[in-house]
Amino acid sequence: GCLAGQHVARRYATTDTLKIGIVGTGMVGATAAYAMILQGIGREVVLVDLNRKRTEAEADDLNHAVPFAKPEVVTAGEYADLEGCKVVIVAAGVGQKPGESRQELLGRNAAVFRSVIPSILKYAPKAVLLIATNPVDVMTHLAARYAAVEGVPASRVLGSGTCLDSARFSHLLGRHLGVDSSQIHAYVVGEHGDSEVLLWSLVTVGSVPLDDYCDARQILLDDAIKKDIDTKVRRAAYNIIEGKGSTYYGVGAALAAIVKAIVNNERSVLTITAPMANVAGVHHTTVAMPFLVGGNGVLANLPLSLEGDELAQLKASAELIKEAIKSVDDYEAQAPPAS
Repeated sequence: GCLAGQHVARRYATTDTLKIGIVGTGMVGATAAYAMILQGIGREVVLVDLNRKRTEAEADDLNHAVPFAKPEVVTAGEYADLEGCKVVIVAAGVGQKPGESRQELLGRNAAVFRSVIPSILKYAPKAVLLIATNPVDVMTHLAARYAAVEGVPASRVLGSGTCLDSARFSHLLGRHLGVDSSQIHAYVVGEHGDSEVLLWSLVTVGSVPLDDYCDARQILLDDAIKKDIDTKVRRAAYNIIEGKGSTYYGVGAALAAIVKAIVNNERSVLTITAPMANVAGVHHTTVAMPFLVGGNGVLANLPLSLEGDELAQLKASAELIKEAIKSVDDYEAQAPPAS
């Protein structure tokens, strides 16, 4: 079995699948690199950031972790050094200024991406772009738009979406049920944010529907417990930010898992963000749904049988993102051209 697995790995792994780029080496980008090093994902990680001094320091620090982990080379570079990357994580962006509206912040981050995305693709035209910058749904939509100008199909642009939210959902349910979270299939879809939807109706434990499992095991899972889990999933980032200023371990590990699915062509089902023609009747928007992810990025989306409240909530979430995308378009239309 092990030898067969090695043969499969060799078949998919060519030299260019082993190089991973990260543009934007703040806490999220650097933590994603650390998570990949610990797991031995890829063989070379290239860090690119406007702050070269910070990037070189991160590369040095990360390289000092390598002897305790897996063979890996971490370098600080420029866009040209992304040549040959299989995946490039995009964690670049600007923070909100005091008194700045969400639309203005989105407009400034759109301007960053309008420069960053073509710069990456100039040197890594075959790379899968993995967007981590928030608000991730809108930024993934914009990245796909700017990549399309460079001839890159939308299937090669995806965002971290609700990967982390779905993991939180499975983890909290697993703790309540006394079951390993890897055996719980639970999806969070829609916006990565306040309007996201926990799909209770589709949760299975192994292959057993959640309610059937609870009945058979005589486990209480009433509305109060569901609401508590929902709040802990939906509000997790707020609590962390209140306590320590920002979140990066969870999303860093999620980014590493998505990169692993791509470089190893795992064909994993992950709730990532990708452009879709139709989400619950909302056309041409970008939200998180369960997608099949492999060597070429997004391979397929999984059809979900939703009805009632969950379908209505997903539609509302998709409409919210579509409205945010429109607000960026309106802002760009009004903004004076760059000098």
